[in-house]
Amino acid sequence: MQNFHLPPTGYGPGSQAPEEGEDLEYMSMPQDMRTYSHHLPEVEGAPQAALDLLTSVAQACDRIATGGPAETFDLSALPPEARKVVDETLGEGEVAMKIRGIPAVRVQESVFAGVWCLSGAGVDRVEVAQVPQDALSRAFEPYRPATSDPAGAGVVNAPALLNELTDKSRAGPAPLHVVNLTLLPHTEEDLAWLSARLGEGSVDILSRGYGNCRITATALPRTWHVQFYNSTDQLILDTYEVTEMPEVALAAREDLTDSGERLREVIEAIR
Repeated sequence: MQNFHLPPTGYGPGSQAPEEGEDLEYMSMPQDMRTYSHHLPEVEGAPQAALDLLTSVAQACDRIATGGPAETFDLSALPPEARKVVDETLGEGEVAMKIRGIPAVRVQESVFAGVWCLSGAGVDRVEVAQVPQDALSRAFEPYRPATSDPAGAGVVNAPALLNELTDKSRAGPAPLHVVNLTLLPHTEEDLAWLSARLGEGSVDILSRGYGNCRITATALPRTWHVQFYNSTDQLILDTYEVTEMPEVALAAREDLTDSGERLREVIEAIR
């Protein structure tokens, strides 16, 4: 074999000794992805009250998957043993919400997509819907009102973005509009001023999956701040969305159909 067929020596990774105190650094690999795992409550002979409620929830999943309105089920009257079975069956899924105001409401999606558990002062129920109705109706009630501060030093592009978001918000129901801050030039002062001018609404949402998605309602109607983080909690996508509810927080109709089927399987197993 001729020399020109051979790779040159003394080049490439590992050919040079690292300088003292220097090590190769690698980006952390994604890990700990949350996935659905089949779970059966450890019960013998589930109470009939629990079976009846879970069956009604499964049937509601079917109706809402075909376009029906949201349905709610009161848990406060369940006997303790039945309540325990319901809680263990539903478990905790990947989406959680905090709804501020009176009453303040904590929302936790169950392991069955589209089946939500709501708790708070005088609130103890399961709601079957693409998203809880309180998260829609109370989202833009100001928790931190918007300011009217003029643009100061360092604020460059934020006023134009505010005008764009305000125009789309006033347009009423319309296709999703996204302002992608990750792809736009901006300063730290831009982000702080824009956040202050938009204010903060009453709904915070965390969707956990392959990394986290944090969604915060602003005080501007139909306007949400949506931030995607990777599994090492680094911000990888920063956007504002003008829509009724960001799609990442919604349970798809196909998911509701699947939830109804899986819930019936669990009911048969614990009956």
